[in-house]
Amino acid sequence: STAIQAPEPPGQVLRLTRREEVAPAAEGNEMAALRAIVEGTARGTGEVFFQSLVRHLATAIGVEYAFVAEFAGKRTRVRTLAYWRKGQIRENVDFDLAGTPCEDVVRGGLCHHPYAVKERFPHDDSLVAMGIESYLGVPLLDGDENVLGHLAVFDERPMPAEPRRLSIFQIFATRAAVELERLRVEKRLVESEQRYRDLYEEAPNAYVSLGRDRRLISVNRRATQLLGYSAEELEGSPVLEFFAESPPGRAQAEQAIRTCLAGEEVSGLELQMRRRDGRPLWISLWMRSMRGTDGQISAAHSIWVDITDHVLAEAERARLQQQNLYLQEEIKSVHNFDEIIGRSPKLLAVLDKVARVAPTDATVLINGETGTGKELIARAIHSTSRRAGKPLIKLNCAALPTGLVESELFGHEKGAFTGAIARRIGRFEISDGGTLFLDEVGDLPTEAQAKLLRVLQEHEFERVGGHTPIKVDVRVIAATNRDLLKAVREKTFREDLYYRLGVFPIQLPALRERTDDIPLLVRLFLDKFSTRIGKRVDGVSRATMQRLTAYFWPGNVRELENILERAVILATGPTLEIGPDILSEPVSATATGPHLALEDVERNHILNVLGQTGWVIEGPKGAATLLGLHPNTLRSRLKKLGIKRASHDRS
Repeated sequence: STAIQAPEPPGQVLRLTRREEVAPAAEGNEMAALRAIVEGTARGTGEVFFQSLVRHLATAIGVEYAFVAEFAGKRTRVRTLAYWRKGQIRENVDFDLAGTPCEDVVRGGLCHHPYAVKERFPHDDSLVAMGIESYLGVPLLDGDENVLGHLAVFDERPMPAEPRRLSIFQIFATRAAVELERLRVEKRLVESEQRYRDLYEEAPNAYVSLGRDRRLISVNRRATQLLGYSAEELEGSPVLEFFAESPPGRAQAEQAIRTCLAGEEVSGLELQMRRRDGRPLWISLWMRSMRGTDGQISAAHSIWVDITDHVLAEAERARLQQQNLYLQEEIKSVHNFDEIIGRSPKLLAVLDKVARVAPTDATVLINGETGTGKELIARAIHSTSRRAGKPLIKLNCAALPTGLVESELFGHEKGAFTGAIARRIGRFEISDGGTLFLDEVGDLPTEAQAKLLRVLQEHEFERVGGHTPIKVDVRVIAATNRDLLKAVREKTFREDLYYRLGVFPIQLPALRERTDDIPLLVRLFLDKFSTRIGKRVDGVSRATMQRLTAYFWPGNVRELENILERAVILATGPTLEIGPDILSEPVSATATGPHLALEDVERNHILNVLGQTGWVIEGPKGAATLLGLHPNTLRSRLKKLGIKRASHDRS
């Protein structure tokens, strides 16, 4: 409480002192006025409070003017918060303190001028204009005795010093100071909250809060940007709806929320989310629990850091690493030959098809017996296409266990199955932008056939154990030595996939159908193996060449290559000799292309040679000589195999 010592000479400025007791309030009208002021100001805050205060204060003290003011930006200027003038609340005003009685007040002292105030402050135009005679002002102090503003009353009549009046004035000055300080604290709090809100809304990370029911309570602007939904759409929605259904998504998010609501913090958990537009979104999640007034966990606050670019970059790096491994394997692998060799009409027809289809993105189905060069044709198509700068990735569908084919083709997510300890990138992702060569496509399991069909139709797939569609731009070239139409009829190969793969079919001729190319291939392989082995081999004997061109070649070019490599190793001179014993060695049924029996291979081989000799058996150019058999032995074989010239001539 504050006691005021009445000033003796007019205009004396007093410093305020604190003591426990307040001077007793006046009786009668003064007590009623004091009660009215208390009741009038108790119900309001802010502007309402100050207007009530100056109105009742002017009435209680019996003056025409009263105002409460605060500093206006700098301490040499003030603005009124409420201004009472001749029975009315007037518009607030700003004014400079210099040359006014208020200047002494804001320095920290009560200032009372009972009369002649306008004469003492002749440069205060307002006082002079209004004819003000007396003035009473007191500073408004905060708890640390800092001046916040001041309270003043003035009148056109003298204002004698009356202790009770001054006590009332000081009491309400103290109340005004408390309200002014409260407003300032409130303003700072609002500004602080606004700064926090601005930081919250403009933060580079998403801030979200959710209740125990797993529904979103609040989200900032970044969260709406990440997910593609408005705050109104997000708030109140189950948070798990916005996590992907893949293994690193919804299930792990649910576990993280349970952990947090049990009182433990979650930090740095990488999760996949679901955007409205379907684009990939990965976050690193931090989450901690929030307790209510009862001390119980009532909600969770979470920060989501967008790591999509990092995850996609890592995926691309993994894809490129995997692609590099495949390409290294391809470089190390031995291909049949460096270029396509031959001038036979059937081979030239194939090359014409290659030239026509290569510039397109059409799916190609290459059909041919084992060893006819299906992969070589696939490489020729790729190398002359617009995708030549991208990799050609190969997958032999027959070389993998059934359970691993889908994982190899489409990849798998971590935890997709027992043993899947990390995410794996499949061949389709690796070959994105390039070409995927599916060798032995006829051996593809039925389950994988459906997924392959989807990729061909929609250009997207999901990894095994994943739920996020992955878009790819891949050209598919398939190859088989099987009769796929027969497989379709037997329900072991999907009919829709067959037609989707066979947009542009290419049938490769067997080597026996282009015997004119055998001398060229022989020359190529002899140069290759003589250089590799370090032997001089100039060529083959005429008899050897006759045998080579007459042979049935169930293994086609690959078999020719293997036989010539063996012959170069065994060669003792510059001219290569290949006896009939080498060419007549049995070939297993699995090496004969479309599963020919050994007897069928022999029958076809003999028929081919007989066709070349015009069915002449004996003599230097006869079939027996070419086959390396005695004529009687050949006749015996013809009889056993049921070969008769008349029936074949008719056919």
